[in-house]
Amino acid sequence: MLNTTIKKLNNLKKKFYNKKIAVIGDMMLDCYYWGEVSRISPEAPVPVVAIDNEFSRFGGAMNVAHNILTLGGIPLPIGVIGNDYNGKILRTLMAELKINDSFIIVDKDRPTTTKIRVIAHNQHVVRIDKEDITPINSKIENKIIDVLKKNIKNIDAIILEDYNKGVLTSRLIEEIINIANESKKIITVDPKFNNFFSYKSVTVFKPNRKETEDVLGIKIKTSEDITNAGKTLMEKLKAKYVLLTLGEEGVALFENGKTERKIPTKARKVADVSGAGDTVISTLTIALTAGADIYDAAYLANFAGGLVCEEVGIVPISIDKLFNEVIDEIKE
Repeated sequence: MLNTTIKKLNNLKKKFYNKKIAVIGDMMLDCYYWGEVSRISPEAPVPVVAIDNEFSRFGGAMNVAHNILTLGGIPLPIGVIGNDYNGKILRTLMAELKINDSFIIVDKDRPTTTKIRVIAHNQHVVRIDKEDITPINSKIENKIIDVLKKNIKNIDAIILEDYNKGVLTSRLIEEIINIANESKKIITVDPKFNNFFSYKSVTVFKPNRKETEDVLGIKIKTSEDITNAGKTLMEKLKAKYVLLTLGEEGVALFENGKTERKIPTKARKVADVSGAGDTVISTLTIALTAGADIYDAAYLANFAGGLVCEEVGIVPISIDKLFNEVIDEIKE
């Protein structure tokens, strides 16, 4: 439970608005095809899906940027797309929401990272991925670094959103962290397996259980396992905080010189966990930027992640829904 008052929460909410958060990482497009199956293909033993509806949404780092927007902030997405049809769709979606696309770099040698999901009778039939996960070249790296340096004074915080699609190279990670720390900016990380230990000296490092298990070569089953994993990450990464997300078990917060703190997830009807990690890192970062302490920021982030799990598909959290739900819990 948050140790705060409704008045303090409302004051914190006001400070969310207009915070400028740079989101650097793998910009992705999620495409959905919904339909029905009434027969099997005569060409192969596979279902024929008659499409009733199709639409596209932000994925990856763009979903993080979308969450920043719906939380009242101003997202500044910095990343790479291809010179292709899906890139045009992504930019159209950005224009519709008035998200600044000035820092989106077009690389004609790689496609826009796209995940196509075919769904029939509410069942996921197949997913088709269009991507090139080779690391971006030094020319693109330099463009991203230059964009960040030129705009760092007007940025309140930076989120590094890594999906291992080639944008966050080890060199780029190191340069971005140096720029952030020299400018005394909050920098948070949602990592993946590759370059996991390149994210040294950040404000908050937020891995999930599986990522941590894979990198450390362990299984995290008990409370002791959680504690040992968190301490190991703190030692290796020299982060100010580590926030280890544990699914239905909530999150564990680690800080040098302080006892580990756990925040349980409120029991909810889980419909879809897709995008929950994006919501957690978005809420955590904007809350810190608004002046929340690390525990309150982690609590709000964990709460927000639980709320989006009630929705089907990747849906961003809204600032009103988050604060109204938290306030209702305090009243109980």
